[in-house]
Formats: sequence, C-alpha cells, structure tokens
Amino acid sequence: MDIRSLIIGALFMVAAQASTWFQLNSQFVWTWAKNHPWTFIIIPSIPISIFYYFATKYLVTGFGGVLWPARFLSFGIGVIIFATLVYFLKSEGMNAKTLVSLSLALGLMAVQVFWK
Repeated sequence: MDIRSLIIGALFMVAAQASTWFQLNSQFVWTWAKNHPWTFIIIPSIPISIFYYFATKYLVTGFGGVLWPARFLSFGIGVIIFATLVYFLKSEGMNAKTLVSLSLALGLMAVQVFWK
C-alpha cells in the first residue's frame, strides 16, 4: 500500500465528489443555477472528469493495482462529501438514518485502508 498515492487520490476524489455535488445539486440551492442548467452541465464536465481520472489512477496505484478498494474508498468519500454539503447548503439535518449511513461509509473506508 502506497500511502502517498492514497492521499493524493483521496484529495482528487474529494475535489471530484464536491464538484459533482455542485454540478448536480446547485439547481436546488440557487435560483440562478436552476435557470442556467447548461452552464452547470457543460462547464464543469471536463474538470470533473480530470478529477475522477486522477483520483482513480492514484487510488488504484495506492492499493497496489487493485480496483475494488479504490471503488469502495471513492464511494465512502462521496457519501461523506454529499452529507456535508447537504447539511451546510441545504440545511438538511443529520438524523439517525444519515448518521448510521455515514458510520457505515467510514467503516467501509476503514476496512479498505486498514485491513491487511
């Protein structure tokens, strides 16, 4: 396991997941975004693809060339980013179901990183 590659990959994945959240959900947060959908479809598409590409490259490298752990780590990061942005930008509180889901995502990520 290459920790440096995992950290770089995780940072790219955070950027990818956050950018994707804004691309898909800005329409529910800001009227301007709702009225200009093509701006949010076209402009961020290439940067988001670049983020995902390099996130996957570094995560798979970090896990020694194995795809599944990278996928599970990506999923966990996505759940955490989604929950965080929804909480702060949509004021949707954390209920028991959301907290359990976040705990499961963290557990899934921990299994991939720490289980030898």
